[in-house]
Amino acid sequence: MSAELFLEIGTEEIPAGFLPRATADLKRLLGKELNGARLPHGEMRTFATPRRIAIAIADVADHQERQEVTLSGPPVSAAFDGDGNPTKAAIGFAKKNGVEVDQLQRITTDKGEYLFISQVLEGRPTAELLPEMLPRVIGAIPFQKSMRWKDLDVRFARPMHWIVALYGGQTVPFGFGSLASGNTSYGHRFLAPGPFTVGGLDDYLAQTEKAYVIADAGRRKAMIAEQVARIAAEEKGELLEDEELLEEVTNLVEYPVALAGSFEEKYLELPRELLITTMREHQRYFSLVDAKGKLLPRFITVSNNRVDDPAVVVQGNERVIRPRLSDAMFFYEKDQKVPLESRLEALKNVVYQAKLGTSFEKVERFRTLALGLARQFE
Repeated sequence: MSAELFLEIGTEEIPAGFLPRATADLKRLLGKELNGARLPHGEMRTFATPRRIAIAIADVADHQERQEVTLSGPPVSAAFDGDGNPTKAAIGFAKKNGVEVDQLQRITTDKGEYLFISQVLEGRPTAELLPEMLPRVIGAIPFQKSMRWKDLDVRFARPMHWIVALYGGQTVPFGFGSLASGNTSYGHRFLAPGPFTVGGLDDYLAQTEKAYVIADAGRRKAMIAEQVARIAAEEKGELLEDEELLEEVTNLVEYPVALAGSFEEKYLELPRELLITTMREHQRYFSLVDAKGKLLPRFITVSNNRVDDPAVVVQGNERVIRPRLSDAMFFYEKDQKVPLESRLEALKNVVYQAKLGTSFEKVERFRTLALGLARQFE
């Protein structure tokens, strides 16, 4: 017999960059535990949003597989004295493995004759193993940075608020920190913050969607891609493709709602790269271009909330990006007034590394290397 294993860890908002590796590590660690415990299983699926990491494993066996093991003991010459009586070596080996001395067997090897025991280990029920296994896996997930909270002696990427652990629809009981596992999860922080009961993966996916949480990152990514493409067409522009930004935004939201905003055309006088970088790095905005590839004074943002009046969200984003672009224009214009070459002299006062000199000397070394390489291609 087999059943589904489901685990969800609910947390404070985890940084977007942590999630892909965290889900991969959760899958790897739990798979290693199951395999090491001789528990055959089926497909493993992971899910992640900023507030949760989850995994579902199909067809996990309800008992460990039986295993025949051979345990080597002391050499026969050391196990019995001249009269054939067992020594402490034989008695200790038998006692350690729960058998009588007369149950020990002999085997001839290249190194001589040795005692050994052949045993069949009956498998323990999976329901007994999981309460030991799951806390060990949760605590072993590595993060770029982890933290402690309250006075607890546990660490995770962010403080944990709930744990759902089910095997065959039944709760797997264990504790982690101050939390006890159960069958209760929670919805979107703003749109549906209340609890709901989970019975398994299918039920979980249905319940989370009702609670405005798209748990499947792949589906969430597809929704964002479809929304921003549709809005770009409505704005009579083309989306500036950015797969890395799409991945990051996917892991920043639980329920994506894409919206279009605008900025003053005067900022188009800035270099294209400067505008794109300012919107992308500071606000995670997608940029729009026209048919000729010229940047449009429009952007697309992906909100993690659905509101009655989207215009309020758009206005808020426009209000935030305006000073960002104003700063970019100020510093760009200021930098334009000072030739780049004139800044070289100031590098003589900047220590690059105590034993390697100043940044000016570093630049000179680069210049020498570049000239040397260039001559090789003349």
